[in-house]
Amino acid sequence: MTDELPDELPRSVPVRAAFDVLVRFSPAALVYHSVRSTLLAADLGRRLRLPVDDEVLAVAGLLHDTGLTAAFDAHAEPFEVAGGNVAWAVTAGAGWSTQRRDRAARAVVDHMLDDDDVPPGERPEGYLLARSTGADVSGRGLEHWPTTLRTDLEARWPRLDFRDTFSACLRDQAARKAGSVVAGYVAAGGADRVR
Repeated sequence: MTDELPDELPRSVPVRAAFDVLVRFSPAALVYHSVRSTLLAADLGRRLRLPVDDEVLAVAGLLHDTGLTAAFDAHAEPFEVAGGNVAWAVTAGAGWSTQRRDRAARAVVDHMLDDDDVPPGERPEGYLLARSTGADVSGRGLEHWPTTLRTDLEARWPRLDFRDTFSACLRDQAARKAGSVVAGYVAAGGADRVR
């Protein structure tokens, strides 16, 4: 597994810290998924010309699934809330304002919503992550990205055993957190659509 921050992401202390946390505590398949999703989100944000805070997007994208890991699994909260808390803590350590920390945490939570439920003008980072994670996980909406970009990302950040790793994480979360968004996703067959 590579520990090199992708060149396309902002070169800042909080982004580097988010990447380091991701690599340290996540299996390779989740690391690569998080990187692919972040880069897809950044690309779409540029093409749609949304008012994106690039650092918020990078931190939230890199940390969006940390709540699935053993180190950050919160038994009383949905994994996306736990991941948002990780983003909040990382950015607090970087000296971000409370408003900006909240924006990063909210984007992590938003990634589990349908992109239609996240207003792109008000919460662009969450909207972009909802779209990009859906595309990377199940292929939903992949046609919105150029084939060359998708091919390049999967060559640099391969899927590895993502299907098995991620499906197992989803099923575990759903079994323990019956009222969560992921429980509804699994009940609707979402874990079976992971590619």
